[in-house]
Amino acid sequence: MKSFKTSLLVICLGTTFFSFAQNETEEYLEFNDRNNVVHGVYLGLTMGVGEIDDQNAFMGGLKVAYVANRQFEIGFAGNFLYSEQDIYNNSLARYEDLIGAYGGLHLEPIFFSKRRVNLSFPLLLGAGGVGYIDNRFHDEDNYDEELTEDDFDVVFVAEPGISALFNVSRYLQLEAGVKYRFSSRIELPPTRTTRINGFSVGIGVKVGIFNMGRNRYKKNVQ
Repeated sequence: MKSFKTSLLVICLGTTFFSFAQNETEEYLEFNDRNNVVHGVYLGLTMGVGEIDDQNAFMGGLKVAYVANRQFEIGFAGNFLYSEQDIYNNSLARYEDLIGAYGGLHLEPIFFSKRRVNLSFPLLLGAGGVGYIDNRFHDEDNYDEELTEDDFDVVFVAEPGISALFNVSRYLQLEAGVKYRFSSRIELPPTRTTRINGFSVGIGVKVGIFNMGRNRYKKNVQ
């Protein structure tokens, strides 16, 4: 009987020790030992609609940017615009539309970056060219004009805005927002449109890596 009790006690102690050791092995602590900047880069495509001199305008854009800690973007952005101005040019006896392209420095502070939906304030500072084009340019049978540098004028642009960013995954982000474009004066005949100022609303997609490093890891409790 005594040996039976001794064996039972040994079994109980062994089971308890095994369970404790197993629990100790499976438990872990989560560390975040990288408090430095989390890097990211992306390529973005945008498109939008707006108005210039109360006429419809259409925009498309491309941007490449570096993202610092998911809180600030810096890079390059370029935009193309087309506006159905239908301005009559007496000297050429035709109606003309406005086209232009501009690009420059892209800056974008980001708020609530750790949430699924972020708020940002993009800003583009740059320059480009604006000119008029025959509004029949889409009719290939009747359009044979060759544009030269004399058909365009240099324009400087500042374009601030506000956007909502939707984090789909670590590699994909969608955006939607509104911007206002300020421009320097342009001087091209006909001269009804002297600036390309105006609001625009748009959507876009960003493809890249918004967090190049996992800043968390797990370590077993000793």
